[in-house]
Amino acid sequence: MPRSSSLWKKVSGPAKIGLAFGLLGAVLAAIGMFRGFAPFTLRAFLTAVLISGVSWGLVSWAIAAAVVEVEADTHSDEGPAHTPDQR
Repeated sequence: MPRSSSLWKKVSGPAKIGLAFGLLGAVLAAIGMFRGFAPFTLRAFLTAVLISGVSWGLVSWAIAAAVVEVEADTHSDEGPAHTPDQR
């Protein structure tokens, strides 16, 4: 019987990067709230953590996905599109 893969192994590289940086953004927002950079209410805390986590995660995922696309395009070309004059 084949061994089933975990969910983490099925997630793409850019999605893993997005999740990791989203978690980092949420943790940093929580630390900022606990240190007193904003009035601490449950609503403010959840808003800060949600906005920080989603924005950090989305931006880092987009950058990682773009890098993967560019690398795939670069490696799929048979040669450089514009070759310098060879004399």
